[in-house]
Amino acid sequence: MTDIELLEQSASAADAAVPELYELAMAYIDRERYAEATEVLDRLLKKEPDHAEALFSRALAHMSTAHYRQAGEDLSRVVRIDDRFLEAYKTLGYVQLTLGKEEEALKTLERALEIDPEYVDAYCVLSDVYLDLGKNDEAREMIEKALELAPDDEEPHCKMAMFALAQGDFKRLREEHAVLEAMDSELASQIGSLFFEQ
Repeated sequence: MTDIELLEQSASAADAAVPELYELAMAYIDRERYAEATEVLDRLLKKEPDHAEALFSRALAHMSTAHYRQAGEDLSRVVRIDDRFLEAYKTLGYVQLTLGKEEEALKTLERALEIDPEYVDAYCVLSDVYLDLGKNDEAREMIEKALELAPDDEEPHCKMAMFALAQGDFKRLREEHAVLEAMDSELASQIGSLFFEQ
C-alpha cells in the first residue's frame, strides 16, 4: 500500500481526526490533485471551521484551479481568524490584484507590512499592484525595498528585471540578468531567452 493509500484509508472514516484529514489534503496538493484536496478540506472545515491552515490550503487549491473568487473568500476568513498570518495577506493581495481589485490589494498588502515591515514578499506583490495602477515610481520603490531587505533572493531581482523591461531599461535588465545568472542559471537562461539574442 502506498503512502497516499494509507492516508486515504485513515481519513476515510466518518470520524477521521482533523490532523489525518489535513495530512491527506496536503498530500493531494503535493500531487496536484486539487479537487480531491478541496473535498478533504471541506470535510475538515465542517469539523473545525476556524482552522486557518486548512482555509489557507483550500485557497491555494482554489487558485490552482483558477477559482480566485473562492480563494479570496477563504483568504479573507484566514486573516479574520489569524490577523498575523502574513502569507495569507500576501496571497490575498495577489488574488485581489488578479480579480482587478487593486485598491483592496493595496490595503491588504499594507496591512501585512504593518505587521512586518520587512516582509519582502509583500513588497514584491505591491510592486505588481502599483504597476497595474500605472504608478511606476511607487512600483520601483517597492522593488528597491525588497532588494534592500533581501539582496540574495531571486524574486526581487526577477521583479526588477521585469520592471526594467517594462520601462525599456535594457541596461538594468542586463544587470539583473547577470545577478540572476549567479543565483540560478536556469532561471536566468529562461529570462534571457525571452529578451536577449542567443
